[in-house]
Amino acid sequence: MDYFIEPVKSDCEDILSRFQRTESVRYEEFAAIWRKMDFPSIFYGKMAANEMRAFSRLILTTAYPYLLPPYNFQIRVGGLYLLYGLYYTQLVAPKEKITIALKDWENIMKFQQDAMNSRHYDVCYIFRKLISEKAFYFAAMPKHLYFHVKRKPKRQEVCEEFRDRPARVKELITTETLEEIMNVQEHYEKVKAAVSTTPGQPDPAVNLINKHLGPMVQSTVMEYQNWLDEVAVRKNESGDAAAAADPGEGTSTQGDSSRRAELLASIKSKSYGHLVEASKSRRHRQVELDTSGPEIKQESTRKTIPCLQTRTMKNLISKGKVKEEVMECTRHWRLSVTEQDKSLKRRVKKRFKY
Repeated sequence: MDYFIEPVKSDCEDILSRFQRTESVRYEEFAAIWRKMDFPSIFYGKMAANEMRAFSRLILTTAYPYLLPPYNFQIRVGGLYLLYGLYYTQLVAPKEKITIALKDWENIMKFQQDAMNSRHYDVCYIFRKLISEKAFYFAAMPKHLYFHVKRKPKRQEVCEEFRDRPARVKELITTETLEEIMNVQEHYEKVKAAVSTTPGQPDPAVNLINKHLGPMVQSTVMEYQNWLDEVAVRKNESGDAAAAADPGEGTSTQGDSSRRAELLASIKSKSYGHLVEASKSRRHRQVELDTSGPEIKQESTRKTIPCLQTRTMKNLISKGKVKEEVMECTRHWRLSVTEQDKSLKRRVKKRFKY
């Protein structure tokens, strides 16, 4: 099945790139592209039942990363539509579910909330439709984990064309762009002064744009960039603080810390101080420890159960003598007969001769 990973990924990126060129997040736009490409035919082919199920799981796993960051909002919407179409057009029964890692569920819920706030109700409908149909399978990892596999797992490569770029504003507003805006602003002021009623002075009634547009745009861009830097710094600080935080309680002062250390030491001494490691041949036996006194007393609590022969003889013995009637009816059969015991001879059945 690894042979189909690259072709399936190429087909998914093809339909998402066409959806990206529409500059829309409407489902009708995606559905038109879906029908035009005849995308459900990806499941067609002569495959056995087990191969078709594995192939369906491979396709859903390949299309799943397009629902997550670092892709932009439109590509994530297209990834949701793609999973929706693939889930309902697969040919296996029961349908193969979409595996979602628990670590990604928070990003998916945030994506759904952003769609709701932006009033993209078709996105919300598709997402809730999948939830109501129980199309999601929550797991620890997005892919199946196989043990004792020697080949190196292939990393998921991010398509740069679909990546969400938070620094688009900084890339758009450059020094050359600001200089061009200031030149246009200066030319506009000159034209406005030329057409005014008062020669040499601009008409105050003609005021379509801000007088200080260039510096205002520059200050807005710098303010937005500073805000992004502060958010990144806060995330790093929160991560470092969580990693360096002490999980214990009562460690604010040195006295509490020492008392807690003493308490842990006493618990450990009571738990492990009197434990004697047994040999490998006796570790399965129960050992009772007496910690009441200063000396360690180890007593074995193993109870020996007599064998069946001993218990039978004990029940048959009456006042130190074995019952005669029991011994008379009891015979000890052997596989071979000794020479001294001639009375114990096995009866040999003669073969009938016709």
